[in-house]
Parts: sequence; structure tokens; C-alpha cells
Amino acid sequence: MDFNELEAMEGLRWSWHSWPATKPEVASLVIPLSIMCTPLTPFNELPILPYDPLYCSQCHAVLNPYSRVDYTAKIWICPFCYEKNRFPVSYIHINENNIPAELFPTYCTVEYHLNKRGSDQGLGLSSGLGSAPSMNKALGLRSNSSSFTSMSAYFGPSTGSDWAGAGLMVGPAIVFVVDACTPEDELGLLKSELLHVITRLPENALVGLVVFDSMVRVYDLGFTECLRVVLFHGEREVSSEQTKQLLGLHQMTQPLGMTSAVQRKDFLLPVSQCEFNITSAIEDICSSPQITRGHRPLRSTGVAISVAVGLLEGCSVNTGSRVMVFTSGPATIGPGIIVNSDLGNSIRTHRDLNNGHAAYYRKSSEFYKQISQRLSDSSIILDLFVCSLDQVGAAEIKVPVESSGGFMMLGESFASEQFRKCLRQMFDRDDSGNLKMCFDATIEIVTTKDVKICGALGPCTSMRKMNNSVSNKEIGEGGTYIWKLGTVTSKTCIAFFFEVGDGQNVQSGSAFFIQFITRYRYGNMGIRKRVTTVSRRWTGKHSPDIAAGFDQEVAASVMARLAIHRTGKSYAHDVVRWLDKTLIRFASKFGDYMPEDPSSFRLSSNFSLYPQFIYYLRRSQFIDVFNSTPDETAYFRLMLNREGVVNSLIMVQPTLFQYSFDGPPIPVLLDICSISPDVILLFDSFFYVVIHYGSKIAQWRKLGYDKDPIHENFRKLLEAPELDAEQLVAERVPVPKLIKCDQHSSQARFLLAKLNPSVTQNSTYTDGSEIIFTDDVSLQVFLEHLQELAVQG
Repeated sequence: MDFNELEAMEGLRWSWHSWPATKPEVASLVIPLSIMCTPLTPFNELPILPYDPLYCSQCHAVLNPYSRVDYTAKIWICPFCYEKNRFPVSYIHINENNIPAELFPTYCTVEYHLNKRGSDQGLGLSSGLGSAPSMNKALGLRSNSSSFTSMSAYFGPSTGSDWAGAGLMVGPAIVFVVDACTPEDELGLLKSELLHVITRLPENALVGLVVFDSMVRVYDLGFTECLRVVLFHGEREVSSEQTKQLLGLHQMTQPLGMTSAVQRKDFLLPVSQCEFNITSAIEDICSSPQITRGHRPLRSTGVAISVAVGLLEGCSVNTGSRVMVFTSGPATIGPGIIVNSDLGNSIRTHRDLNNGHAAYYRKSSEFYKQISQRLSDSSIILDLFVCSLDQVGAAEIKVPVESSGGFMMLGESFASEQFRKCLRQMFDRDDSGNLKMCFDATIEIVTTKDVKICGALGPCTSMRKMNNSVSNKEIGEGGTYIWKLGTVTSKTCIAFFFEVGDGQNVQSGSAFFIQFITRYRYGNMGIRKRVTTVSRRWTGKHSPDIAAGFDQEVAASVMARLAIHRTGKSYAHDVVRWLDKTLIRFASKFGDYMPEDPSSFRLSSNFSLYPQFIYYLRRSQFIDVFNSTPDETAYFRLMLNREGVVNSLIMVQPTLFQYSFDGPPIPVLLDICSISPDVILLFDSFFYVVIHYGSKIAQWRKLGYDKDPIHENFRKLLEAPELDAEQLVAERVPVPKLIKCDQHSSQARFLLAKLNPSVTQNSTYTDGSEIIFTDDVSLQVFLEHLQELAVQG
């Protein structure tokens, strides 16, 4: 079974492709029933349907290839609940040779581009439609326009100035939140990039500007006489209602209970109306005055974020919006404070968090959790761009950034290529000039009655909507069958967890169905729905199909997410102990061995890689936080929680390629023995890309042999890993840090820290190979202990 081919067809990766029919059998699998879903997977062939989907009247599932159709009676039977549904009149021409794309067997995924004016379901087939194979090209579809609503009903009340009167279709709203405590040279680079972003925005995009230091300034972009701002005190927490009132966005209630028109100021305007003003405002931002010696700058980051969110709430932007925060240091005053301004007080470490000595951590985290709920309620995305050599409080801000699907970048300088590329990539536009952004997304799951939904782990928020398919057992964001996502990209991946229902009577070999309905608003503000419907089979007890359908890569990714989810409530050593126990149970269940005989232990190829994935997970920066700051750990965990299976595995168990004179580059073991004086290693851990030169290679390079025409092969050997590394860096966002180092140099630690320590200072025979000074057990010792414990039954 080729799991990669299935993913290319469905956009899904399953931990188990065949599911047992009873709860005890599922529990014995150890690895939970889970699906890694990438909602907007790019497909080579994706039918685009310009009409609304047809829903089942009982379970709300969408018409799909597994539906049984009576072409004579014009009825379709839902495969999820077996309800009979009549086709609307617009499907009158449907027959065996004339079917809509959503019924075509090879299309398990279709995408509906809904009419912007909103339309009733029932856009169907015309008599001129061609044969089924050409459905996605020959869409002879007609609309039932009797239920079209007005444009204002679709977009809701107008916001800010009279944009509708100006003939503009409202675009996405973006509020830039800029840290004025940034040093002058760094601030100049940031301003230059922001001005570049403004020039790339569509004319209908709404923009706002908030600048903060010890005070928070909201710019009135509609005032043309001079630069006018509204000031907020940085030490005082302001609620959403207070923000609206102070910005003049509140509603006035008249004596008879009537609500007058909302008084609005132009804090949020289309680019076409305020490009000169916002350009002038950005250019006017100056670095705050020098601070007192021995003190940090006074930053009110929490208030600035709260005010920016309140601005978007007050303007009732319902077409999608994002708050983009650019900062270079920690908040030192007001709600969300990380550390006070006195440099004598250091920023919290992991030890401080574990011992309860982080004075502001708990309160600031609670503050940002409240921000997170406001973001979810208003479909706002929070992005955090950090360029600082110190911590800024990313650990506290992680919750609203992750739950809204926002972007986080930890860099060292606004002059870095990492920052420039990340920011510009976010504002790429398609061929029509629309931003390649998606807003206001939801994912709904429909299942057959025997499948229960436990929850999800990823950049999403539970909407707490219950039905019969929702399990009482919650994992992550549970208690719902619909999840909210502030945004979604082609790489966003969410892990969904399931269990088997109680008291069921399913037959082995019978099918069950799961449907994912992803609704989102594209950059042109049009609503789209992507529907993926898949089927798998129930299996009997001890069926070989269970082992054959196990995807160990998905299992490792899912367990990694579960592990970091547990770190929020447990200490790291407790999480490691939990991982060890589950691995022992797993090996005992699926290993072939003679009881009490470790030497007889074997794992089939379907399971053999899973133990080493767990070994590297235990040693990874996600679990072992030694030598990482809380901000770095928060960033690493946030990225793991949203990336797909391939990138997740690279984070857990990095890749290592060897370049030598003997031939083309080859993958080698992630082991200290792979280091050799006459080879070059290319190491990829997702966050870092390391080019490691062996001692002989480094010596030849320093002697300039690569510049001698006689040693052309040596020059090509040096170029090969650099070209491959540049390609890795170019394709990945956020941009990984590229490190070039020589054997035995200080920078080589980025590679050595991830290698299996098969040879250490305690090894008896080293054979002149490289050694690692560590007390960690090697992979071989780890597997030997696993075998001893697994065979004990």
C-alpha cells in the first residue's frame, strides 16, 4: 500500500487504514485512530464547481461519489445516514451518462466556488453537458437565482468610510502593529519593508496602523490635515468596548430604543483611499528616546495587540482580517508583561516556569488566552514577527497566534533575509491580483454512525457544536464536529482523532465513511468549499489488514503532537515516561518474539522504523528543552503542530546526506559514525540547514585547491551541497538558518547535538572515529532495552 499515492489523491494520511470494530481492539492498537488532514492540498486535477453543494437533509453530508443514485426517480441516498434525498429541479437532466463532477468516482475531492451574492443549493446540470470524464471542463450549469441576496447582506454593514459608495468591494483588513522601541537602524529597515508591503496590497485591502512604546498610538488615516492619533496608556488594560468607545466606533442608543448610525473615524481604510497617509505615517515612526541606563525600554505590547483587535472588532470587518505585530523586545509594562524594565531582573527560563518563579507568566498567559477567544469570535489572525537577540514573550503569545493560524517568526534582525522573505511571501498575489491568503475558515466532519470524533490538534479552535458523531472523550480541541481556523494554507495540517462507537454491530469488511468540509474565504473575498469524502473498511480481530495498513510515519507525527500537547500540563520527564510506556506496549503487541527471550524479538518492516522515531522524539527540542529558551520552545512546538507528516518527521528525525568523490550524494545514518574527514555532510532539521565539511575537505578549501583548474572535481564537490542547501532554504517558509561549519569547529555543535551517540567518551573501541561527549544512551542501547521490556509480556 503506497501511502504517499493515497495522500496525493485524498490530502489525508491515516495512522491505521483498516479499523477494528470494537473499543477493546482499538485500545490494543496503542496508537490512536487518527487522520492527518491537509485541507487545501494542491491536486493535479481538482474539479472547480461554480455552484453550491447539495446537502443531505438529515446529516448535512454533501453529495459525493459514494452516494447511491436512482436516476429514474431523481433520488440520491446518503451513504452516511441512508436518508433519501430528492434532487432539485436543476438536476433534471441527470442520468447514467450525464452526471455532475461531485458524483464522478475518481473525484473524492471537489471544490465549490460559491456565488458571491449567495445562492440556494440546486445548481445542477443543463441538457448540453458532456460525458462524465469531461465534467470538470464542461460545466453546463445553471443557477436558481430566485434566492439571490443583496451584496450588502453578504458583506454585512459597511465599515469605516462609505466603501460601498466608493464602488469598492471590501477586501481583507490588515493592521500593522509596530514596536517604536526598536533601535533606529533596525526600525528604518522595518519601515522600508512595510512600505514595500503597502505597494503590493490590492487597492481594496483595508489597512490600519498602531505604533507602541510606553503608549499606544492608533493612526487616523482619514485625517488629511496632519498626522492625527488616538493615544492609549500602555499600563492600563482596555476592554473591547472601551477601545470601540475611545476610537468612536460605539453605537449610540436613542430614547426609543433605536440605534443610531455608528459614528466612525477613518482608522481603517482601503489602500486606494489612504496610501499617501499610511505611507507618511510609517515614514514618521521614530525610535523612542534613549532609556535609563540599566533598564529595558518601556513596551506595552499587550495593550497594543488588544487595541488592534478592538479596532477590527469595532469596524465589524467580516471579510477576514489580520493583526501583524513587529517587535524587537519583551513587554515591560501593562497587561501581557514579560519582565519589568530593570535589567537586574532576568527574563524567565524553563527552570523558572517549572519552579513557579516566573512572576508574570501565568497572568500574562491568561491575558493572551482572552485575546485568543476574541480573535476566534471575530475571525482575526494574529501574526508575530520577532527580530531580537533576547526573548520577547513568544511563549505567552503562542496561544492566540497558534489558535488563529497566525504566522510566527523568531529572527535576529530586520535586515535578515529570513525576515524579508517571510514577510514578502505572505503578500504574494495570484494571476488575478488577489492576495494568496485565506480567511475565516471552518472544517466540518461528517461520519457514519459507528465513528466518533474525539478532537483535533493543530491551528484550530473548537466551536463546541455537538451532534451524535461527537465522542465524550476529548483530545485537544474536542467536543465538536466543527472547528474554526483564522486562516488556512496549502501546508496547514491538522490531526483529527477518532474512536469506535459503543454497542455496534458492524460486519468485518464493510465500509465506513468520513467527509471533510472546509469552508474558507479566498483573497478575492469569494467563499469556497472544498469537500473530501473517503472510505475505509472495518476489520475483524487479528486481521492481517491491520498491520498492512499501519503508517508508521503518521504514527510518529501524531505521537509527537500528543506529546507536546501533554507538555502543557505535565513535566517533560513525565511525557518521556508516557512515550516509553506506549512504545513498550506497542512493541509487545506487534513484535514477533519468544517470551522472555530478547534475542528473538523482531518487528516487521511496517513497524520497524517507529521505535527509532520515538527515540529521536525523546531527544528532540520539543521534549528536551535544555539549552532552549521558552520562546524558542514555543516556536518549535507551534511549527510541529501545523506542519504535515514529511516536515514533522524532518523536525523529529533530521535528514543527513553525504557528498564525496565516490559518487552522487547519498543518505547516511544520523549517527556520529557518518562524520569523516574526507566527506561533506548536508544536515536538515527543518529549522537549521548545516553544511559540515570534514577536516581534510576544510583544509583543502583553505589552501585554495577549489580555485585551481586542476582540481575541478573538488570545486564541484564544494558546490553540490551549497546548491542543494540553497534550494532547501528557498522552498521553505519560515526560512531555516543556514550554517556552514568545519569538523571540530564550534558551529559543528548544531550537527553533533542531533546525531546518535553510538561512540562516546565511554566507548571501549573507537577505531579512530569521531566521538560525542554525552551521557545519553545510543539508539542501539535504547532498542536493546526496548526488546528486554517488550518480551516480558
